[in-house]
Amino acid sequence: MALFRSGLLVLTTPLASLATRLAPILTSAARLVNDTLYVHLQPGMSLEGPAQPLSTPVQATFEVLDFISHFYAGANVHPHLDIRILLTNIRTKSAFLPPLASSVQNLAHPPEVVLTDFQTLDGSQYNPVKQQLERYATSCYSCCPQLTSVLLYPEYEHGELPAEVSLPSTIRPSSPVARSPKQPVRGYRRGAVGGTFDRLHNAHKVLLSVACVLAQEQLVVGVADKDLLKSKLLPELLQSYAERVEHLSEFLVDIKPSLAFDIIPLLDPYGPAGSDPFLEFLVVSEETYRGGMAVNRFRLENDLEELALFQIQLLHDLSHRENEEDKISSSSSRQRMLGNLLRPPYERFELPPGLYVIGLTGISGSGKSSVAQRLKGLGAYVIDCDQLGHRAYAPGGPAYQPVVQAFGTDILHKDGIINRKVLGSRVFGNKKHLKMLTDIVWPVIAMLAREEMELAVAEGKQVCVIEAAMLLEAGWQSMVHEVWTIVVPETEAIRRIRERDGLSEAAAQSRLQNQMSGQQLVDQSHVVLSTLWEPHVTQLQVEKAWALLQKRIAKKPY
Repeated sequence: MALFRSGLLVLTTPLASLATRLAPILTSAARLVNDTLYVHLQPGMSLEGPAQPLSTPVQATFEVLDFISHFYAGANVHPHLDIRILLTNIRTKSAFLPPLASSVQNLAHPPEVVLTDFQTLDGSQYNPVKQQLERYATSCYSCCPQLTSVLLYPEYEHGELPAEVSLPSTIRPSSPVARSPKQPVRGYRRGAVGGTFDRLHNAHKVLLSVACVLAQEQLVVGVADKDLLKSKLLPELLQSYAERVEHLSEFLVDIKPSLAFDIIPLLDPYGPAGSDPFLEFLVVSEETYRGGMAVNRFRLENDLEELALFQIQLLHDLSHRENEEDKISSSSSRQRMLGNLLRPPYERFELPPGLYVIGLTGISGSGKSSVAQRLKGLGAYVIDCDQLGHRAYAPGGPAYQPVVQAFGTDILHKDGIINRKVLGSRVFGNKKHLKMLTDIVWPVIAMLAREEMELAVAEGKQVCVIEAAMLLEAGWQSMVHEVWTIVVPETEAIRRIRERDGLSEAAAQSRLQNQMSGQQLVDQSHVVLSTLWEPHVTQLQVEKAWALLQKRIAKKPY
């Protein structure tokens, strides 16, 4: 079990040898650090001897950039760790200046422990070496006053140190000239990088780190917003622009505080890279390389110089699941949130004791009924509010007479049954009439739902699901412990509505416009599911959500 929330890992092994040792080193570090792990590269440094070691500049070469990419890729097997490779002492050729010995970099999460791969000859935790390590760490970075030091002795396979290897090329400059590992990387005064940066992950960190190494003075970071988010998978689960900028800012200032960062909303495919005459380079991924080329064409059309493009190879996600991308991506992170509890449940002491109530909602066409049936198959008692509405409207039902008195007998069929199409035409587009109707019907449905809850208790059910399209609009969240929302893209919902109800596209769109949006629903939800994929994928989601629910129910009384 990890002992420290934050730590600093000082790596002293030469990069060529270090690459093959990273996995066991990271595994050892992950046993001690639970949250933020800062990494300081100082290859070749010795912690033995009387003189205190100084932080010396590391020449930025393509080998260094490839190592950074390799490191972040390897760190993905430790998802609990927020890895941050510090770039303070990594200098491009044109910015190669001696370090300021008196400067101490403030870190957002001051390390509580300093770790190193430096090893003593006898394999012991030699106190003078540990003291040198502590002095070195505190002379470079802000650390906790009671700093602990640990010399890592990773468990290498067969007990032997791995041999040196050449790292694969992961950073490709746009220049046709072949790059070599030892080739120094040119520094630029100003450059740019862009992305969504949702739930900052290791592939983002490679992109940002390369941009920070290249930039000497200023880095412009475009963060996708508004229209650029519409095509994203599960956009309802995206972090807000403010959240993404906050996490991005903290990371950037941590890894290279000497840079000026200009973080701006990216509202079109070109952004500032297409119009800023002072920019010199643009960092892109394999996926966005064509976009970078388009930016340069746009610049040339507007009499601006082309940007030097640096293409970053995608990082593969070795643990990706079915329907997830095989690269490290925010989309996969959002998919993995499906079924998880996003916020604490409501305390509902007024509900029947021994019964845990879920409110299941979603826009029309989202698949609420199919999910409700899956939950029923797992043991839940399902209350269909649409069926309760039919009972309320039926002759002799609790809403029948009040509705007829409010809207007149001309809403009735010849047999006395309320013609819901006629009634709908009366209230559609008329806010006053719609409120008259909902003021009558919604309280009645809520009453019937409470009666159904008592039946669920009588049947010995532990979980009750209230399926209701208008759950939140009606205020029925007041009688549930959790709100579960089903989401699908609006285009998919329209397709399903047209296929199911035989409506025109305009009529289907109109139906959705009279409901809360998926985003509005998710903002008030505890659990989110999606029926976007094959039925068996939906089933796995529901089973996951159900299993997590059972754990929550078992932990606390309700």
